[in-house]
Order: sequence, then C-alpha cells, then structure tokens
Amino acid sequence: MDQHQQIVKRIEEQKQHPNLRYALKQRTEYFTNLLFYTLFDSDTEVDKNLNDLEGIFEELTKLACWEQDQPCHTVWESYLASLPDILKKLNKDAQAFMKSDPAANSIEEIYMAYPGFYAIAIYRLSHALLKFGIPLVPRLMTEYAHRLTGTDINPAAQIGESFFIDHATGIVIGETVVIKNNVKLYQGVTLGGLYVDRKLRNQKRHPTVEDNVTIYANATILGGKTVIGANTTIGGNAWITASVPANSVVSTVTNTKIKSIN
Repeated sequence: MDQHQQIVKRIEEQKQHPNLRYALKQRTEYFTNLLFYTLFDSDTEVDKNLNDLEGIFEELTKLACWEQDQPCHTVWESYLASLPDILKKLNKDAQAFMKSDPAANSIEEIYMAYPGFYAIAIYRLSHALLKFGIPLVPRLMTEYAHRLTGTDINPAAQIGESFFIDHATGIVIGETVVIKNNVKLYQGVTLGGLYVDRKLRNQKRHPTVEDNVTIYANATILGGKTVIGANTTIGGNAWITASVPANSVVSTVTNTKIKSIN
C-alpha cells in the first residue's frame, strides 16, 4: 500500500458518522430559497413551484430521516397546508417594519432588502417544519439565514405576531425563548441562557418577552426565569438576568467624559 492509499484509509477510518451527508445542507439551502421565492416573488408560478418543492422535500426526507420509524414522507401535505397562515403572519411582520422604520421607502423594500425580515421569514418557515419532527432540516434553514443576515434565531423559539428586527446584525434568540406580540429588537440583542450545561437541555433556559416590548441595541437578557413585562423599554447595552415588571424603562447609565485637546 503506497502513501496515498494509506492516507485515504486513515481518513476513511475517521469518517465515523454515516448520516453526515452535506448534500442535505446544500439541498436544504436550495429548498429554502425556492420556498421564499414561491411565497413572495410576484413573477413566480406558485403551483409549479409547489410541485418542485414537494420533490425537493422528498429528497430532504430521504437524507434526513435515517431513523426508519420516522414517517417523514407523510409530512409534506401538512406542512403545505400551514403555508398560507405563515404567509399571513409574515405579511403582518412586514407591516410592523413599515410602521417602525422611518427609513423604509416601500413595502417592497422590506421584503427584498431587509435582512431582519428575511431572518424572521426563514424562522417562521422552519419553526412550522420543526413541529413535524423532521430532524436537522429546520436548523439548517435558520443557520442558512444566520449566515446571510447575521441573525441567529433557533427554530424552536416561540415568536408572536408583528415582530420587528432592525438592522439584524448580531441578534441571538435562543431555543426556549418566548416572544409575544408587537416586539421590537435592535442590532446586537441577545436573548440567551445564564450558562451552558447539557443537563439543562429539556428545561426553559432563555427569557420570555411580553407584548409591546422594545429592546435596543446590544442589550443582553439571560435566563429561563427572566420575564420582560409588557410595554417595557430596555435601553441599549443593558445586562439583565432578573425579571422586569410591566411598563418599565430600563437604562444603563454610563459616565462619558469629553476632553478638549486644545
């Protein structure tokens, strides 16, 4: 056996995960793009694309459902039936962007140019799919959106209607986060856990954000027992690990000194 063959053999011996197929990642990204265009692009033929999506979805289930008892092939019709309601929610999200951002010149700009809207759209589409028990695909969808937008939303998070994300970059929304209706987040916001421990996997580790809350840039809110009460405003750079009552304003006071160089 020559050196090349020895290297090949050693590499193959270390490839220990038979279900680690990167074709699943690539096809999921294609499925995500086609699904987005089907729902929003006015020139896209909905009927034709839905047929194409069904075929791609069948590919995904063959790649993802390596456990024989998972009835992945029965999911498509149920998922398809959920799409009109998802689109209705996303249209409400887009209206929330128009109401919240004075820089928005048209509703079309929201759909085509706002990374925050795209991140929300892929979250909602992946969250619905997660309910059907398809392994890995929903997470690959949101990680694809994460890569494109800088917004990391776990597909298992629970997010209400009329959600607004401004600028998007650096936002993190953890797996057990609960966000109610009419919430606004700005860049750099983290809704995370107090600490990481595998033993906490089946527990609520991330905050709850009630209705009509605004959280400004770079605020960090941590902990599964932390609740941000309704109608509250969280100022930029705040660090919060305990619940905040409704109708509150939370701000971080900094001491900024300006020194003249003259």
